[in-house]
Formats: sequence, structure tokens, C-alpha cells
Amino acid sequence: MYYLYILKCADETLYTGITTDLTRRLLEHNNSRCGAKYTSIRRPVTLVYSQKFKDRSAASVAEAAMKKQTRAEKLKLILDNKKSHSQLP
Repeated sequence: MYYLYILKCADETLYTGITTDLTRRLLEHNNSRCGAKYTSIRRPVTLVYSQKFKDRSAASVAEAAMKKQTRAEKLKLILDNKKSHSQLP
């Protein structure tokens, strides 16, 4: 299982990536040298969106498409995702 994720950085920028383990990757972005160079100077980061994919290929295609989106489009996706999850029982 692979995950596409979006992080919100301390400077309010957004970072997009893929991983097989969201918890481990978030810890790496916040605490270790294994995190991306981009996020290492923008700590702390917070997970604001994730989506599951069954293989790396599908996650990579989705990541490339996500990186082409504008900030406004990403923020709308994040907000819409929060709204749909907050309505779950």
C-alpha cells in the first residue's frame, strides 16, 4: 500500500510526497535527516491530507498530477476532505 500525502509546513507552504508508512515518514520530516531537504528548514510539519493507492506506480502518477495543481486547488482538496471526514459517524 502506498500513500500520497500533503504536509503543511510551519511557514504555511505545502509539501507533497508518497510513502508506504505515513507515521514513519511524518516523523522523518519532523525529526531526522531522512526527511526532505525542503521540510527540514520548515519544521514542524503537519499531515493535512492522505490518499491510499495499491501500488507505487499509481501513487507516483497521482503525486505528479498533484504537484501540477495550484496552491488554491490543493487547499480546496484538503478542505473538502476534512468536511467529508467530519461527517462520518
